[in-house]
Amino acid sequence: MNVLVLNAGSSSLKFQVIATDLDCIKQDRDERLSNGTIEGNGGETAFDHILKSVSVEIHAIGHRVVHGGESFQQSALIDDAVLKAIEQCVELAPLHNPASVEGIRAARKFFGPALPQVAVFDTAFHHTLPEHAYLYALPYGFYEKQRVRRYGFHGTSHRYVAHRYRALRKLTREQTNIISLHLGNGCSAAAIQRGASIDTSMGMTPLEGLVMGTRSGDLDPAIVGLIASKQNISTDAVEKLLNTESGMLGVSGVSSDMRQLLEHRDNLRARLAVEMFCYRARKYIGSYLAAMGGADAVIFTGGIGENSPEIRARICEGLAWAGLTIHRERNFDPDNKERQISTDESKLAAYCIPTDEELLIARDTVRCILGEPHPS
Repeated sequence: MNVLVLNAGSSSLKFQVIATDLDCIKQDRDERLSNGTIEGNGGETAFDHILKSVSVEIHAIGHRVVHGGESFQQSALIDDAVLKAIEQCVELAPLHNPASVEGIRAARKFFGPALPQVAVFDTAFHHTLPEHAYLYALPYGFYEKQRVRRYGFHGTSHRYVAHRYRALRKLTREQTNIISLHLGNGCSAAAIQRGASIDTSMGMTPLEGLVMGTRSGDLDPAIVGLIASKQNISTDAVEKLLNTESGMLGVSGVSSDMRQLLEHRDNLRARLAVEMFCYRARKYIGSYLAAMGGADAVIFTGGIGENSPEIRARICEGLAWAGLTIHRERNFDPDNKERQISTDESKLAAYCIPTDEELLIARDTVRCILGEPHPS
């Protein structure tokens, strides 16, 4: 089955075409046939460009959808009811879900209603969070009426690297106890116990948690009102500032790109931004070790997590108390992608595992269409 995987953003449409079926999934024989990025929205013109660059017939479409709210605990075959439920989550993810909805509608119009489409939700993997982890200490009515709670994101990435970790170690799902760090322009941590997410750093929106490229991550909520008052701007404007002008960009004043910040070693604010990034990640590792009663491994993934051995090493500094010691040669080996980067003697291991969200979306698309169960 040739699956067109779509990631619709506000100003671009990323795509891959992956050939897969149930046998390919079992044997890891999926084949990538094409990929690219179309600038602009998810309209019919974008699909026309995609088909011109793809020489195979498309049998199904898999969409990355950022927010599924409480409605979706796993990927879903898209019908009118599913599309309506995704639209109802727009309020929870106003920066992300509208593009997904537009992409789904445009694909349906371009390819016709008979071509099956599947939605794969970033939030779905985190539906196993217990109440004490997903609830905020607010008056309970805000959860009952507005569904204000922690949802978590990057679930497809966390789920994929958990799968790859247990495949490398030949473990069962129940034997999988890890802390995964998806580190890129957006960053999140997940505590995965017996294969299930029990806590994660992003919250109701992707703004909470780790220091990110342009997002602040955790901060005192009173800061929002203070900035609004002092700058004479609306709370919506403050939220935009926290999403697009903060994080490493805001601290450094130089860049949101970790590679550039590491090159500016003589810049005090650039160095400070990097240290804050690593410190916050290290602090989350420690808190999740406490929440889980210990873990077997820390997994690094995402653009920074996969490609910056210096950042991996700096995050792991000071974790010797937990039994983690980085193996320098393994960590800096550029030719070995999926690998253990800690010493063999480490009680708490560390791994670098490249994520592949598109592959998981393609596989879930096949499973949904064929009515197969969705493994975590």
